[in-house]
Amino acid sequence: MRSILLLAAAALTACTSSESESETRLTGRNILDAATLESAQSGQVSFSSHVKPILEAKCAVCHNQSGLPGRMSLASREDAVKTGALGAFIIPGQPDKSRFIDHLSATHASVKAMPPVGEALTPEEAALLRRWISQGAFWPAGSSGKLLTER
Repeated sequence: MRSILLLAAAALTACTSSESESETRLTGRNILDAATLESAQSGQVSFSSHVKPILEAKCAVCHNQSGLPGRMSLASREDAVKTGALGAFIIPGQPDKSRFIDHLSATHASVKAMPPVGEALTPEEAALLRRWISQGAFWPAGSSGKLLTER
């Protein structure tokens, strides 16, 4: 019995580790190349060139209109800025009040850490998304604003 308790304690310790990589949440690699990331860090963040590729690669597979009720949908700008039960997901111009940013910066041990499975966003990608929101979170209408939700 004691050995079972020790194994359980070890497993729980591993699950609550604050390390950035686990079996379900892998250390991220940048989706954008270095030059594209650099241009986004110093100039205007473009939804089509900078934001959309990150959201499609690391977020949209779960966060779409067919996702679970109450889960943030990135199917359109209207869905992304919608206020859920716990507040607004994206508040243009206010990254610190946007739940989207809170979820990106959570540690792995947190239930709200995003993405919980798959490749994590890199610090550069998270900074780019924060910068995009602070610049007003421009999101075009029509097909250029739609995300691919399947990989």
